[in-house]
Amino acid sequence: MLSLTLPAPLAAEALTTLDAHTEGEPLRIITGGYPPIPGSTILEKRRYLQVHLDHYRRLLMHEPRGHADMYGALLTEPTTLDGDFGVLFLHNEGYSSMCGHGILAVVQAAAKCGWFSVTAMPETINIDAPAGRIQAQVWRNGAGGIEASFINVPSWAEALDCRVEVPGLGTVGYDIGFGGAYYAYVDADALGLSCDPERLPTLISAGRAIKQAVMATHPLAHPQEADLSFLYGTLFTSARTRDPDCHSRHVCVFADGEVDRSPTGTGVAGRVALLHARNQVALGQPLMIESIVGGRMTVTATDAVDYHGKAALLPRVSGRSWITGEHTFVLEPDDPFSQGFLLR
Repeated sequence: MLSLTLPAPLAAEALTTLDAHTEGEPLRIITGGYPPIPGSTILEKRRYLQVHLDHYRRLLMHEPRGHADMYGALLTEPTTLDGDFGVLFLHNEGYSSMCGHGILAVVQAAAKCGWFSVTAMPETINIDAPAGRIQAQVWRNGAGGIEASFINVPSWAEALDCRVEVPGLGTVGYDIGFGGAYYAYVDADALGLSCDPERLPTLISAGRAIKQAVMATHPLAHPQEADLSFLYGTLFTSARTRDPDCHSRHVCVFADGEVDRSPTGTGVAGRVALLHARNQVALGQPLMIESIVGGRMTVTATDAVDYHGKAALLPRVSGRSWITGEHTFVLEPDDPFSQGFLLR
């Protein structure tokens, strides 16, 4: 078999990753090659990335090394006294505040790689994320496999029964929920939109248009962090599920028209807060939600809490993750596509 070895200058500039997916949604975990990221808080580190190191994001997320729907996670040292590590999330447009599928993939991949021991007794991992403290748990099930869940940041119903005029769609009803990021939740069935894979281009177009319309008419203010005061995406919900055991289907169109292949970890957290606000789900009642490709996540509202005046919940989210490969990425000095590109 032909064996190729990177020349020394290229190897010295290499970026290494461990790739995985959660319920079909990719995650590129960056394991080496980034320079130090200063900042005493995880939000300060996020700002530093945005200003000084964004070319690394474009190199790894955009084509030809990534694609329009690639997602990344950059692990850092903890920024709190009791944190185990920090994490920053990357996508086609920039940096998100929280990512449920990313948390699930990181802790399950770390367990499989032996970063910590895993037994039948859940191991608790404290993670510093831009949206706040995430408490993940990972354990070994009766068959010897790895499972994980996490308690999300406080999540709440920001606004119910809103309406906005959207070009090409007319009047669209929406709710806004926060589950680590703000989403506009839209009933796809009420709009006559199918949440099947064959209708994906229509969903992307509608999701982008709704997001822009809501952003223009419905300003958001996070009660604690100005950096979190933005609408991340449009999340379509549908009662038409492939699996009869699932409560509903989610299709999340976020960032720059990116589509989540999973039910969206932060999205299911915000959704359970909305359903609880409408008295449609009780504390402790688990809901299974499916994705456009049939991935599944289970969400349960564990406790009601007050979060800076918001009537919030603490959702527990679980889902399955698998490692897909290890990669070493380099940039040759004369490569004209150092910043990548995106095609759809």
